[in-house]
Order: sequence, then C-alpha cells, then structure tokens
Amino acid sequence: MDGDDGVLEAPYRLEYTYTRSTGPVIGRFLGALRAATLEGVRTADGGVLVPPLEYDTSGEATGEAVPVGPGGVVTTWAWVTEPRREHPLARPFAWALVKLDGASTAMLHAVDAGDLAAMKTGMRVVPRWRDERTGSVRDLACFVPESPLTLSEARSAESKGARDERTAPEPVALFPSPVALDYTVTAGHHLSTYLRAMKEKRIVGGRCPSCTKVYLPPRGACPTCGVPADALVDVADHGVVTTFCVIRIPFDAAPFPPPYIAIAVILEGADLPMFHLLRGIAPEEARMGMRVRAVWAPDDELGPTLASIKWFEPTGEPDADTAEIERHL
Repeated sequence: MDGDDGVLEAPYRLEYTYTRSTGPVIGRFLGALRAATLEGVRTADGGVLVPPLEYDTSGEATGEAVPVGPGGVVTTWAWVTEPRREHPLARPFAWALVKLDGASTAMLHAVDAGDLAAMKTGMRVVPRWRDERTGSVRDLACFVPESPLTLSEARSAESKGARDERTAPEPVALFPSPVALDYTVTAGHHLSTYLRAMKEKRIVGGRCPSCTKVYLPPRGACPTCGVPADALVDVADHGVVTTFCVIRIPFDAAPFPPPYIAIAVILEGADLPMFHLLRGIAPEEARMGMRVRAVWAPDDELGPTLASIKWFEPTGEPDADTAEIERHL
C-alpha cells in the first residue's frame, strides 16, 4: 500500500517457530495446568516458588512439587484499556501479579475484573480454566474476582481435571513456542521505485555517477564513493548464478517442499546480485556460472513485490566463465 508520501508500506511479521523442551520441573507445572491445578516447587529455604523453576535465587536446586491455590491475592497490577491481538482477552483487563495461597512468590497473569473500578490491590481472585487444555500457560484463561460461585467453579474444574488425569499429572515434555514481531515496513523512495517496476516486469537498478556501478535494488548513495546514486537504469531479467545453496531442511515458511535451490544471480547490467530461487533442475545440477532467466508471474498476479518473479530457471546456454563472475563473489 502507498503511504502518505507515496512510499510503499506493508505489514510484516518476523517470526521464529520452534518447539521448546521443558525439563521435568516446568514440564510437571504445565501438566498440572492441563489438569486444571496449580503447583509450585519447594525451595532450599522452605518457600514455595510459583511458577516453578529448576533453581531458586540462591542457586540451589528446587525440590518437591507443592499444590497451591486455587485462590490468591493481587499484589500489584496494570490496566490494559485497548487489548492487542496477542492478549489473552479481547476486552479491557489487568495484568497482575497474583500470590496464590500457599506460595511465597507471585505469578504474572491476566485478571478479568470486568471494569477498572473493580480492580484493586489486595483483591482475592481465582482461576478461570479453558474447557480444552493442552498443557500450556494459556490453559489458565485468566483470574477472576473470587466469589462463592467462582471459587466453587475453580474447585470443580480442579477436581474434574484430577479425575481426568487419574494419577499425578503427566509432564509436558515439548510444546510449540513461536516468537513473533508484527510491524509495518516502510520501503523508502528508492526501494518503492524498484518494487513498482516489478509490477511492470521490469528490474530497475541505481547507477553511481562516479564508479558507474549499478546497484540492485537502487539506493540513496553509492557505498563505495559516498555520492548520490539516483540515476535509474533497467537491467535484464536474465543473468548468471554466482553462488547457490540447496535447502534440505523443512520449515514452516518454506516456499516449496525441500530440497530446493536458493541462488545469488548477477543480472546483465547489474553489479550487485539478486537473491531468489532456482527451479527446473535437480539440486545436484545447480552450479556456479549457470545462465538463468526470470519466470514472471501471470499478469493478474503482478504487484509491487519481489514475488512478481516466481523463480529463475536455466536458459540452456553455455555456462559463464569463472572470470565473468569472480568479482561478484
């Protein structure tokens, strides 16, 4: 999308998806949450640490698991007027430190007080559990103000969870733990020009008036000469592979099932390589010096994005000499 000054902007998510191993202490805590129960661990000085950790503040290993709660007391809190997408509640709520009955420390979680006026330090709260639990801290949907009804519901959920587990809660050994950051990317004038040209099946570089190098994509200044590099030039949509990498490990955001080939290709008329994908050959056939051309998306799929080039494919022409690409390595 265009910003107010004509510069392209787009939402972007930087995300790392991985699975975390928990260990026996945290694994048991998560298993207890799945059973709608709360546990801490005994510390070397006789306290009860919640949430549990393998070691206490003295560096000593923690000991036995200790049931706590279900009720507790809010020790401090902060009100969230406009919840975000990642928050546990879609309505205003409080982040609070809750010291559960029987615990020596407080745990951080959400409190659904219903209204800012109802939220206060020292108030008693009880957990509200999700109906379907998987062994995650999100199994505890939030805390709510304690009343005879909510306390009865918390104890009922705890009793049912214990019956469902039959014995001691089964520890959770692994759980998905993605890390994500959502923000808006502002392309800038030079990159916006480069991306808009893609919609027209054109690849645009910026030439330095001093050393005459053509940078891809264009940039505000030549990094070698330190002078503006505003002269725009079209470069070809074909070129030579300088380096490549065969990806054989699958991951969530992979563009194709592995194995596939990522390449750096120096396009004719450019002095800086473009990074993209190579298809149409087996991975073992990829090589430095191979001549390739861009495969453009259909006209109705073109846009101001690098995805307007679907991938590169071999042209079938003789490979380039090493001397032709060595200065681009």
